[in-house]
Amino acid sequence: MPLERKLGLATRDAYGKVLAELGRKYPEIVVLDGDLSKSTKTDAFAKTFPDRFFNVGISEANMVGMAGGLAASGKLPFISSFACFMMCRAYDQLRVAVAFPQLNVKVVASHGGISVGEDGPSQQSIEDIALATALPGFTVIVPADQFATAALVEAMVSWKGPMYLRTGRPKAPLVYNERQAFQIGRGVTLREGRDVTILANGLLVFEALLAAEQLAGRGIQAAVADLHTVKPLDRDLILAQARATEAIVTAEEHQIWGGLGSAVAQVVAEGYPVPMEFVAIQDTYAESGKPEELFEKYGLTAKHLVQAVERVLAKKVRPKPGWDSVKTFAL
Repeated sequence: MPLERKLGLATRDAYGKVLAELGRKYPEIVVLDGDLSKSTKTDAFAKTFPDRFFNVGISEANMVGMAGGLAASGKLPFISSFACFMMCRAYDQLRVAVAFPQLNVKVVASHGGISVGEDGPSQQSIEDIALATALPGFTVIVPADQFATAALVEAMVSWKGPMYLRTGRPKAPLVYNERQAFQIGRGVTLREGRDVTILANGLLVFEALLAAEQLAGRGIQAAVADLHTVKPLDRDLILAQARATEAIVTAEEHQIWGGLGSAVAQVVAEGYPVPMEFVAIQDTYAESGKPEELFEKYGLTAKHLVQAVERVLAKKVRPKPGWDSVKTFAL
């Protein structure tokens, strides 16, 4: 049966909904926002728990410092803004006031990637995963759809230490249902395959599944896995797939430097080197446009994944140099 692109909630909407629900269960949760609660969707929490919600205004650095103090006092702060504002404007505070003391602050930033669309490059965060993973002790998560977001945000409550989770603006294609279990640090294998593995996160998970379906029509069996947790990575899953298919393509809505692809490549290089290709934003800022137009222009569609698979399979079939190809000479 052909894969259907059925849209669910935007991951930012799923975050807002589950955060308000978690507020009822966990009185220690407090929420801070940088004057963007209608866009980050923390406004649902604000309406339900006005005494536990703090709008700090357009002052992201102060918000992070406040969150550190609240965490040190036994509260469980969730802080939100746009990803580009949170990570770029408040990075020093995240480093000194959260990462260095390893405080239990949950950073959930919306408008990640270029799927922000018409707002343009000033609000399209393409560096946030690289910045977040560089902070020692930070856990970094990029969910694919509403069900993944809800489950992973809930899991954040009991996961101790600083965390960053990226949400998006557009409605996300459904990959999962409410029965799917998620574990931080453990990927989800969505499709088995013998020829190549596509490792993706965020909106690229659905594109990976679509690409795998198209490849199957050509006799190429592609495995697909959702690496929703970029840090800590699921090394066991990555290395098992490297051994099983001996070819890997990564896919992400992020700058090619310092994102999922870089992290996976490190694991592969250390554990089981195989040919790789990388579908990502190629060291450039995007522009204003509709999300689907931007995905097409900057190479983030199923079509581009199919092309990446073709390239990596061409590398895979080349004979590897070995002793049988080296001339020996009598000394």
